[in-house]
Amino acid sequence: MTAMTERLIQPSLEQTLAFCAEDPVERVYLDEVARRGLGSLVGTAEDGRLTALCHLGANLVLSGQGCGVFAEHAAATRVKMVIGTQPAVSELWEAVKDRMPRPRDDRPGQPVFAIAEPPEPGETGIRPATRNDLDRILLASAATHEGELGVDPLAADAEGFRRRTLKQIDDGRSWIWLEDGAIRFKAEASAWTPSAVQLQQVWVDPEARGHGYAQRGLRDLVRLLLESVPRVCLFVRVDNPAAIRVYEAVGMARVGTYRSIIF
Repeated sequence: MTAMTERLIQPSLEQTLAFCAEDPVERVYLDEVARRGLGSLVGTAEDGRLTALCHLGANLVLSGQGCGVFAEHAAATRVKMVIGTQPAVSELWEAVKDRMPRPRDDRPGQPVFAIAEPPEPGETGIRPATRNDLDRILLASAATHEGELGVDPLAADAEGFRRRTLKQIDDGRSWIWLEDGAIRFKAEASAWTPSAVQLQQVWVDPEARGHGYAQRGLRDLVRLLLESVPRVCLFVRVDNPAAIRVYEAVGMARVGTYRSIIF
């Protein structure tokens, strides 16, 4: 036995931020939800220092060592997804898989990319999205969501998805490059802390693909964000080689691996 206790605690904000600061890219989402007081956090600690952390919400987000200790919470909660570093998710899943529904998808090996140096300019017209862009962004975001998770959010909860998309715009967490009536590039921030911005919903209209717009748009968005944070990061499905090529071409480096289990 080690000195680490198996007893779960509700960590203080100070404990949580110290834990997240140990890996500000991998733990960017946990950092943000702690700062904003979103959902519930439980953890384990040794000598007052967190060794593992779990966000309880629609998704279970994990980090740290010994994550099998969160099995009871996972089994008692109808989550849509379990996500985190591959070792953390794998450890939890081994402890709880006999007590949870069969997942409809399991995605190990998802590369996590990050960049800290501004890439060459893309010379695009990327800008923060406005409410006038809502209808275009809504359709693009719904298509991205369905492609990633296999669920059309406009069919499942159109009003809720529209509300969440509008909030992203109003919060300054959505960007678009619109030209000749097509979205050349768009993206959103899924997490934003003083240490990093995590991007999601990267999209180019299908008819505009294959012309380098994604790489150019991402270059300019990264340059913009690095004016206010030291790192920009994202993660991607391992079976999306086109996106991986874009991220590598921009200069993003692989810094970790996530696993997602989707129900």
